[in-house]
Amino acid sequence: MSTGDVWTLVAVAVLVVLSGVLAACETAVSRVNRVHAVSLEEEKRRGARLLVRIASDPARFLNPVLLAVLLCHVLGTTLATTVAVRVFPSAGEWIATAALTTVIFVFAESAPKTYAILHTDRVALALAPIIYGLGRGLYPMARLLVGISNVILPGKGLPKGPFMTEDEIRQIVNVAEEEEVIEEQEREMIHSIFEFGDTTVREVMTPRPDMKVVEASTSVSDAMDLAIKEGFSRIPVHEDDDPDNILGVVYVKDIFRALRENGDASRTVKEFTREAFFVPEMMRVSDLLRQMQKRRVHMAIVADEYGDVAGLVTLEDLLEEIVGEITDEYDVEETSIVPIGENGWLVRAKLPIWEFNEQVEAELPEDEEWKTIGGLVASALGEIPEPGAQVTYKGYSFRVERMQRRRIDTVFVRRVERSDGPA
Repeated sequence: MSTGDVWTLVAVAVLVVLSGVLAACETAVSRVNRVHAVSLEEEKRRGARLLVRIASDPARFLNPVLLAVLLCHVLGTTLATTVAVRVFPSAGEWIATAALTTVIFVFAESAPKTYAILHTDRVALALAPIIYGLGRGLYPMARLLVGISNVILPGKGLPKGPFMTEDEIRQIVNVAEEEEVIEEQEREMIHSIFEFGDTTVREVMTPRPDMKVVEASTSVSDAMDLAIKEGFSRIPVHEDDDPDNILGVVYVKDIFRALRENGDASRTVKEFTREAFFVPEMMRVSDLLRQMQKRRVHMAIVADEYGDVAGLVTLEDLLEEIVGEITDEYDVEETSIVPIGENGWLVRAKLPIWEFNEQVEAELPEDEEWKTIGGLVASALGEIPEPGAQVTYKGYSFRVERMQRRRIDTVFVRRVERSDGPA
């Protein structure tokens, strides 16, 4: 073996070490998020400032690191093969392949990545300057290669490289709760936040038949009596004897102030009515929450696609989607499902399908046409039912027990033999 071959093998060893350092860089970039990097910066850890920049756009720095790792592997393997072919002419390629595979796996992949996982903060802070330098130097080339790969692949590709999906974050939260890093209530709240962005106003609103409204010509005394009876601080106001013709909203504190200052209980509610905030029923609750914060209102009137009143939604309704049910001293707990016998339940028609499924371990499907037990029954019957009307669906028998005008109030549900459709 000549002196040149020895120096070539030294270069291969240097490339393997460099590849190991880059592998640790790759692991550090993948495991450190921006929130943790900011906390390290607040602790004034050396290298944390660069780490925050890296964590703010990991794809920009991860792709150059991966490119540098690949260059070290290819160049090291090529140099080792040239030496092996000269020393072992008949089997040099195979010897170089076996030797470099073993060396790269142990010293350039497994060992450095394991160390980086065990000491993530230490490795990330120490290698942050290297990662940042590679990101600045090799980013144009890495971006060009990513662009070429996106052209070859079907679809639009990933212009910014790897990312974390919502499902992966949910799984991380579930694992954290299993390992007792977070509590069950915290896990449920985090999941609720994800679902919050996909929920529409229609799913959380109080429907029009359940709304308590007051006529514009009603005296403030009568309006105050209604507010005290129902425990409301805001009541929608309609006029022309048409409950769908919402004029605005009256605040109880306004009429209370009027009663105290003037003592004239005969004044009408219309004098104190404020402008109503109307929103479409298919609006996302996350957008509505921002609008309510911006407008400083706590109640919105929900309109359907035809412009008619579909219901109302309050700030409390939106917050309950995240933190769960909020009750106060005026709320009367209402039993929505009462077991009757072994396989029967008396159910309020407005009970959501998902809640019924959860309480009785059923698997009734939700549909765009219905979200509640009453909606399911009405859709399956195909007409406005009379008390006693019955239908069987998905292994359950539904019998209308009581009606409120043209709306189903209570339903008796009984588990029967499986049926794939309404009967």
